[in-house]
Amino acid sequence: MTDQARWKATVYVGGLAPTVTAANLEAAFLPFGEIADISVPKPDAPNSTELHRGFGYVEFEDPEDTKAAIDNMDQSELFGKVIRVNAAKAPKNANEGLGSKTALWEQEGWLAENAVSEEDKIAADRAMTVADRPDDPMQGLEGLDVAGPKPA
Repeated sequence: MTDQARWKATVYVGGLAPTVTAANLEAAFLPFGEIADISVPKPDAPNSTELHRGFGYVEFEDPEDTKAAIDNMDQSELFGKVIRVNAAKAPKNANEGLGSKTALWEQEGWLAENAVSEEDKIAADRAMTVADRPDDPMQGLEGLDVAGPKPA
């Protein structure tokens, strides 16, 4: 299964109680379809006493099962806490967007959106050189040094 297809078959489960384990999540979500994988991320701090970061991911074998899981489990109670269940979003690429260390204009996504063809560049240059503007920028301003309405 491709990464994109895997994310379509995965639900995010947030608001987990500290005592919830992967086995508990499997038992809670098994009625909605065959489960391929369960992930409960560990805390970033190495000395943390917590089992997980308060959320997890449940990946189903069939992407259609995610809708049933979301419809039935969102805002339900698990181990005394109300959980949120949504469709999982693929993680952002660390080298794309405003948080990356690469300049925005050097990123592939930005280049694809903002690229200008050579034909457009040539047309823009031609328009700048052939513009209908007078040689003297002061031309056409005669009579503006007199205040008041123009005589009839």
